[in-house]
Amino acid sequence: MRLSLSVLLVILALYCYEANAMTCPDLATDMSGFLLQNKIVYKKMLQKYNAPPEVIEAKMKVKACTDEMSLVSRMLVEKTLGEILMKCPVNLIN
Repeated sequence: MRLSLSVLLVILALYCYEANAMTCPDLATDMSGFLLQNKIVYKKMLQKYNAPPEVIEAKMKVKACTDEMSLVSRMLVEKTLGEILMKCPVNLIN
């Protein structure tokens, strides 16, 4: 339970941090994929950003930790993130 709470707090901080930039739609897709997608599919999705391999591997290590959470817990985190996106003053449509 501690891991899911930590992940939720970090994600809340990232989503609700005030900034002047607009959030791109890929952020919502990435966060959902991070929580729910198969690791092989998610890694392929990350590669489209042309990130350095060590960055992708670091994110995959974190995903391995969140994948240990139950599916129900990950779905609850995703639902909460969706509610936050609806309330935060960011525009997801370019």
